[in-house]
Amino acid sequence: MSVNISAYHQLVKQLSDSSVALVAVSKIKPVSDIKALYDLGQRDFGENYVQELVDKQSQLPGDIRWHFIGHLQSNKVKYIAPFVHLIHGVDSISLLKEINKQALKNDRVIDCLLQVHVAKEETKFGLDEGELHDVLMEVPALKNVQVKGLMGMASFSDDETLVRNEFRQLRKLFGQLDQPEILNLKPEILSMGMSGDYKMAIEEGSTMVRVGSLLFGARG
Repeated sequence: MSVNISAYHQLVKQLSDSSVALVAVSKIKPVSDIKALYDLGQRDFGENYVQELVDKQSQLPGDIRWHFIGHLQSNKVKYIAPFVHLIHGVDSISLLKEINKQALKNDRVIDCLLQVHVAKEETKFGLDEGELHDVLMEVPALKNVQVKGLMGMASFSDDETLVRNEFRQLRKLFGQLDQPEILNLKPEILSMGMSGDYKMAIEEGSTMVRVGSLLFGARG
């Protein structure tokens, strides 16, 4: 078993002090590792690949809250729509509409986060500020999704000033989501921060961190 139990307990204590939720990123990790953390009390797990998530969900306890944190293709939404707890990476209105369609088929309202691109790397997915505004205009018509906030990734950089500024930009946009007239917009979650930068993310206002390698070890 490659689960770092002492790191998990330390992280849980640290996050409980600041009321930040932990998503344990379990992609490409075996079911046994997830079960080990589950047995310690962890309930929120994040996966990046649809087929892997579907396989694991069928083998693990039903009270796990599964988070889809990868880049989601519209044609694969139907496979996770029956059970997914939160979809982090909604980066287009077409994807949000497909989630709404599949949620309706499953008689569910699916919680989502809109992914905003704040990093300098071109490889990261996400909406820019203008696109975020355009998507929000469409949200009231989509009754089977609830937009719970934003998700973003800072640049993979040792430049602390750069990373902090990107987190601050995300926090500022999150603050602008408070629009009570949009009934299915409930901005409660700001998902930012991973194993390498979660402490900075919390200092800059994150309410949910996505931590993998710190808990499960490096991915081979």
